[in-house]
Amino acid sequence: MPYEVELYTDANGGCPLDDFLDQMPMKHKAKVQKFVQVLEEQGPGLPRPYADVLDGPIRELRVPFGNLQYRIFYFFYGKVIIMTHGMIKKTGPVPVGEIERAKRFMTHWLDRYTKRRRP
Repeated sequence: MPYEVELYTDANGGCPLDDFLDQMPMKHKAKVQKFVQVLEEQGPGLPRPYADVLDGPIRELRVPFGNLQYRIFYFFYGKVIIMTHGMIKKTGPVPVGEIERAKRFMTHWLDRYTKRRRP
């Protein structure tokens, strides 16, 4: 059974990943969407160089386009992939601040999700 993708939204309804994708050229966005489809099909089994574990539950989808390296951050909740935000990676490891941002988004999402599920 394939995984389902959900985009993280903040308390005001803003979606950091949508904001990031809106800045991309259409061809780049189309390639990101293809990689997301593969992630939906393969889930946590998607290997490097397409995906990688960054820190605990935080993972990255790695989308190359020419000399650009797009990174889309996400985590799993059962069969749901919650995508938090993206960045363009230039050199070196993913900045710690971006991983921490993904963790904050995950904490917010889990808090809201568990509140929605309470009787």
